[in-house]
Amino acid sequence: MARIFVAGHRGMVGGAILRRIQAEGRDEPITRTHAELDLTDQAAVRDFMRAERPDAVILAAAKVGGIHANNTYPADFIYDNLLIEANVIGQAHAAGVQQLLFLGSSCIYPREAPQPMAEDALLTGTLEPTNEPYAIAKIAGIKLCESFARQHGRDYRSVMPTNLYGPGDNFHPENSHVLPALIRRFHEAARDGRDEVTIWGTGTPRREFLHVDDMAEASLFVMGLDRATYEANTRAMLSHINVGTGEDISIADLARMVAEVTGFGGRIGFDTAKPDGTPRKLMDVGRLASMGWRARTPLRDGLAETYEWFKQGAGDIRQ
Repeated sequence: MARIFVAGHRGMVGGAILRRIQAEGRDEPITRTHAELDLTDQAAVRDFMRAERPDAVILAAAKVGGIHANNTYPADFIYDNLLIEANVIGQAHAAGVQQLLFLGSSCIYPREAPQPMAEDALLTGTLEPTNEPYAIAKIAGIKLCESFARQHGRDYRSVMPTNLYGPGDNFHPENSHVLPALIRRFHEAARDGRDEVTIWGTGTPRREFLHVDDMAEASLFVMGLDRATYEANTRAMLSHINVGTGEDISIADLARMVAEVTGFGGRIGFDTAKPDGTPRKLMDVGRLASMGWRARTPLRDGLAETYEWFKQGAGDIRQ
């Protein structure tokens, strides 16, 4: 039985990974809350790694947010994420941890990357300005993993999820991502009997959405690949793997779907003075599919499940 440190187990993705590890029962998860272990504190992370000596690490911890949060707190997003990555990856190596999985983000790709975005689009163009600091930090995490693999022979891998959603998401009215923000907005409009909901931008950008339980399954699938298979399907300086559904939807159509799920029957307006962000972000998931994994949760079904979780109070009260 392997002892796996799940960094960020209280977040949406880390929580889903933890649930899956526990459900499978093959490995022993190790967890620490932020109060117990501040991942931006190098000495604290060093002492933890030395004391626990995990067999593997899953780095799902990160400072995350939507367009508004990234625009408002760019220094926080690059600084905190760089510290977390450098501390966890560097101290895992120092403690002799051979296997590590780093979770990145689809925002690592250039704003105008050819669609769907293949792994080799990395570092080929200008990033989306609204989340460039966060993207730079995530690119650094990939390169940390690759560099420890090249120099020290570590088996440090990276997966790049598309937009994630599901139970455990952040439904904050200002600092959340687009899908939970829409769920909250339409839920409140239906509850209050309003006749219109206005969403940011033109509604034309297209986004891909992956249920967080699918992401957890994919993460453990990639970790479980034998090293020869992983290295045969990646390259030393292009080792990350996209995780997504391979399908996208316009923000306008997404809003209509959320309105249906939440029971909102009014008009949907668009505030075109607000930024759209990247025009399209669709992942090329061929690399992962060729190794045997595909997403399973249809968006409409996942939305309904997520809305039920939200209505239970966790999303509305916690944030």
